[in-house]
Amino acid sequence: MSDDPTASSARLDALEIRIAHQDATLAELNDVIAAQWRKIDALERAFLRLRDEMQTLSPGRDGPEPPPPHY
Repeated sequence: MSDDPTASSARLDALEIRIAHQDATLAELNDVIAAQWRKIDALERAFLRLRDEMQTLSPGRDGPEPPPPHY
């Protein structure tokens, strides 16, 4: 390792720049993940609402469907 203060300063600056970029990337990824969770939650609520609506519209659909009249 060199005792040159300029080289050490340049290495330290490079590390600080990398950490700053990594911090920014992590913040962006966190925002994307948070948005995805909000979307997933909204889709789950919509799915449950639609499932409940379908169950109330056709309450007797638990058994097998009867054959068509031409059989």
